[in-house]
Amino acid sequence: MTVTRDTAPEAANADAPVRAAVEAALPATIADLCALVRIPSVSWDAFDPARVAESAEAVAALVRGLDVFDEVVVTRSGIPGTAELGQPAVLAHRPARNGRPTVLLYAHHDVQPPGQDIDWESTPFEPTVRGDRLYGRGAADDKAGVMAHVASIRALAETAGPDFDLGIAVFIEGEEEFGSRSFAAFLEDNRESLRADVIVVADSNNWDVDTPALTVALRGNVTFRLTVRTLDHASHSGMYGGAVPDAMMATVRLLASLYAEDGSVAVDGLTSRDVPAPEYTEEQLRLETGLLDGATPIGHGPLLSRLWSQPAITITGIDAPSVANASNTLSPVVSVRLSTRIAPGQPAAEAFQALEAHLRAHVPYGASIEIDDVDTGEAFLVDDSGWAVPLALGAMTDAWGKPPVNVGIGGSIPFISDLVRVFPEAQILVTGVEDPDSRAHSPNESLHLGVFKRAVLAEAFLLDRLNRRTGTPAAPAR
Repeated sequence: MTVTRDTAPEAANADAPVRAAVEAALPATIADLCALVRIPSVSWDAFDPARVAESAEAVAALVRGLDVFDEVVVTRSGIPGTAELGQPAVLAHRPARNGRPTVLLYAHHDVQPPGQDIDWESTPFEPTVRGDRLYGRGAADDKAGVMAHVASIRALAETAGPDFDLGIAVFIEGEEEFGSRSFAAFLEDNRESLRADVIVVADSNNWDVDTPALTVALRGNVTFRLTVRTLDHASHSGMYGGAVPDAMMATVRLLASLYAEDGSVAVDGLTSRDVPAPEYTEEQLRLETGLLDGATPIGHGPLLSRLWSQPAITITGIDAPSVANASNTLSPVVSVRLSTRIAPGQPAAEAFQALEAHLRAHVPYGASIEIDDVDTGEAFLVDDSGWAVPLALGAMTDAWGKPPVNVGIGGSIPFISDLVRVFPEAQILVTGVEDPDSRAHSPNESLHLGVFKRAVLAEAFLLDRLNRRTGTPAAPAR
C-alpha cells in the first residue's frame, strides 16, 4: 500500500493546535519534571535502590495519567549471567489501528551520582531555575527526556483525542547510567509490547540552544578496573625508595604508555572512522568545555573527528592513598577505572582485546596487573535511508525554526545495538533535550528551558504526523 505524505500547508494547519497544546501545558510539564528531579534515583550499586523504585513509580503515574495506554507497568528483567534483577523500568503500550505505524519512545529515569555538594551552586536534587536554565541532577539527562515523551503524548491526546490511531510503546529504563545490564533481557522479555516501526531515543544532544540535532553516529565504550601490584605490603619510602618500585610509579608509567605525545591514543588495534562533520572551532571547544587559558586541545585531525570518530581513553577514577591521608610509604597496590570510547565501526570485544594486549605488553618493573569489572558497549551508525528520518527532520525544522544538524556524539548509548539486533526493521531516531552547556554527569547539570520547549514541540509534531500517516510503512532497506 502506498504511504501518503503531508503537504506543507496541511502540516502547518495541523501544527497550530499541537503548538498551542504544548505551550499551554509547559508550566505543568516543568513542574512534573521538577518533581522527578527531586527523587535521587542513582542506579549505582552503592546507592539506595528504593529511590530508583520510587522514581519508576512516579514515572508510571505520569504515564498512567495520560489515559491512552492499555497497560502501564513497572517491571524488571534479570541480569544475564547472574541471579540478580535489573533496576525497575516503566513499560506502556497501545496498539496501532487503521494502518498507522507504531512508535517506541525510550528514555531513562535513573541518574548519575551527584558528586560533592560543594561543587554545585545549588543542591543537586533540588531543582533550581537560574536565568533560562533548570539546574539539578537529571534535569537534562534524562528526566527531561522522560518528560518530553510524556508532554508530546499529552499534546497528541489533547488535539487528536485519546482514541487516536497511532500505536505507541513507552520504555523508560532504570539503569542506563549503570550500564543497562538487563536491557537485552528486557527487550527479549517484552519483545511484542516493544515492537515498533520507529524508535525515538531521547537521550542525546543538540548542536546549540538555537539549533536542533539528529544524532547519526555514537562511539562505543570499553570500561574496566585496572589493578597494579608491586609489593605484598607497604614499605617505608625513605628506606626503600629508589630501589623498590611502588605501585603508583608503575601505574603512572603504564598509563602514560596509552598516549602519544600529542595526547592521542597510542594503542595498536584501536581504529578511527571518517564521519562527516560541520565546522567546529577551538574557540567553541573552549567555550563548551571550560578549557583553561594556556591549556591546549589534544590529538590530531579536525576537532569533531577527535570527539566523534577517533578513540579516546580517560582515567575516570583512582583508588590510592589520599593526599590528606598520605604517609611516607611505598604503595603496594593501586587501582584505576579506565574508560575508552571507541570509533563507530569497531566491535567492542575487538577494542577490549587491543587494550588488554597493550597493557600486558607495557607493564613496567615486572609489576602484576589484573583487569576486571569489564563493561562494553557497541558503537552505532544510523541508517538514514528510511521514511521516518525526513519526517523527523521536518518536525524539528518546524519546531525550532531552523533545520537540524546531523551530529556524531563522543559519548555512548550502547544499548542501541541491542535495539537494532532485536528490531532490525525499525528505524531509530536519536534525539535529545540537551545542549553543549547542559553538563550532563557533571556538577551543575542543567536544562535550557527554551531547548526543552522546542524539543517537546518537535516530538509532538512528529507524533501528530505519524498519527495522520495512512498506509503500512515499508521497511527500510538494510
